Parts: sequence; C-alpha cells; structure tokens
Amino acid sequence: MKLKHRKSYYLFILLVLLGLLISGINPHDYFTWFLEVFPAIIAVIIIAFSDRSFPLSNLLLALIAIHCYILFIGGHYTYAQVPLFDLIKDVLHHSRNNYDKIGHFIQGFVPAIVAREILIRKQVILQTSWISFICISICLAISAFYELIEAFVAIMTGESAEAFLGTQGYVWDTQTDMLLALIGSITALTLLPKLHNASIEKLNA
Repeated sequence: MKLKHRKSYYLFILLVLLGLLISGINPHDYFTWFLEVFPAIIAVIIIAFSDRSFPLSNLLLALIAIHCYILFIGGHYTYAQVPLFDLIKDVLHHSRNNYDKIGHFIQGFVPAIVAREILIRKQVILQTSWISFICISICLAISAFYELIEAFVAIMTGESAEAFLGTQGYVWDTQTDMLLALIGSITALTLLPKLHNASIEKLNA
C-alpha cells in the first residue's frame, strides 16, 4: 500500500478520534450523545480492521470524516438544539431546528459513494448503468432501517429517547428524513462520479 495513502488513513483516524473526544466533553446528555455517535464509532472500527485488505479512496475517507463530524455535533448538542441552526430558525422564522435534515441528507450522500466504491472495486455489477440505481436503493434501505432503529429505541426507552428522535413535533419527520436521504444519494451520484473515479484510480495506481 502506498505510503501516501497510509498518511491519509492515519490523518482520517486522528481527526475522527479527536472529533469524537471533543464531542464527548459535557454533551447535552451522554445517553443521546452515545446514540448519535455510535454509527461513527462502528464505521471507524470497520475501516480500521479492513484498511489493509480494502483501503478506501481518499475522497471516501474525507466524506466519511465529514459525516462523522455531523454526527458528533448532533450528539453533543442534540439535533434539535444545535446553536447555529437555532439562529437560522430565528432569522428565517422556521418552526424547528433543521440541523437533523442536514444529517439525513448526508445519510444519503455519503453512503451512496460508499456503496459505489464497493460495487466498482469488487466488480459486483458488471453493467455500470445499474450502479447508480443500486446505490440509491441501498441508501433508501439504510435510511428506512435507521428510522426503524429510532422507533425501536423510542419504544424501549420512552421519553429519554425524545432528543434522539428529534422530531420536534413535526408529523412528517420520518418521511422527510427518508426523502432527504434520497435527494442526498442522487446529488452525490450526480456530482461526484468523475472525482470518485479519479480517487479510485489513484488508489489503484
């Protein structure tokens, strides 16, 4: 494996662990913090154990790091109380803090590139015209599964899961979350394929 890629990998690990540590300093409450950052922890563990056999492209590492920081911010403040989006709510006269919608957009945007990289590099799909459709379908499945997890947590923990759900009284919260994941996946697969292909080629060179 190229030394340059190893530097990118170690930088990724360092930045994510640093963000995780900072987000865990006096969060809104540790139960919500753990629920929100748990996907990032799992992602880092998987990447750490698979880096030797399946190193990720630099573009994908950067996107995952951004996704992790969005989770860290949401975990620290809770998605309903991120200060910047409270300010935006007041300025634009919104009825709710919409930081969670950024999170769900990214929940489609980043996994779309994760799925694309695996499908291309593992040659799972020989007809490339199907790749985008399958990536979008995977992202929608992930989004729907995450909503099921949220519902399960709410049932099991009762009122203590309110900050984790972050619905803020919005009746269509679940549906708009999945819609934004769909929009995020389509956006990523529209804007990034050339850049992603170049990053994969650089990794394989």
